Amino acid sequence: MRLYAIPHSTNVERVALALGHKALDAELVVCDPADRSVLRAVSGQDLVPVLDDGGTIVTDSSHIIEYLEQRHPAPALFPERTAERAHVRLFVSWFDRVWKRAPNAIADELATPQPDPALIGAADEEMRSTTALVTEMLDGREYLAGEFGAADCAAFPFLKYARGAALDDDDLFHRVLTERLAPFAADGRLAAWIERVDAHSRRPDLG
Repeated sequence: MRLYAIPHSTNVERVALALGHKALDAELVVCDPADRSVLRAVSGQDLVPVLDDGGTIVTDSSHIIEYLEQRHPAPALFPERTAERAHVRLFVSWFDRVWKRAPNAIADELATPQPDPALIGAADEEMRSTTALVTEMLDGREYLAGEFGAADCAAFPFLKYARGAALDDDDLFHRVLTERLAPFAADGRLAAWIERVDAHSRRPDLG
């Protein structure tokens, strides 16, 4: 297997966590963020991650994790019971469609010549409320769905910025995450979860 990545990609790290949990090896192909021609040649689009499994090309981090679960079901990333699997899939969808909306909106607005303070303020409030909900899911739990799995893979690469970013990471979106999540670092539930997930799985150095 080959995993195509760019440095510091949160979505690539989702897949790396899943690979590490399943003890699967994949050759990491790090691409230049300014030149997506390799990605385009492999997958017909410009986004990471891209998984090449012996010629089967899978894009989108959530789709890749589902693919890995189907091809390599043990150790599992989804609960065995149908209803519990559905809950995990709902969380992943909610995280992508709702939680990520606010930091993306803030980053997009900050990139404009004249950012709108009202829009940023509303997105700040949304991000605080949705992050508080995720933190409450960790009350009395070690992982978001009880056992380590796809929900943790989906959320960790973003929520880990509560403890700061790498010194060489100058990505605007990651700066937004670091600044807005910093107040949550004092919450022991989230801080302990970040440390548990970080220690849970070996994964490639994404540089």
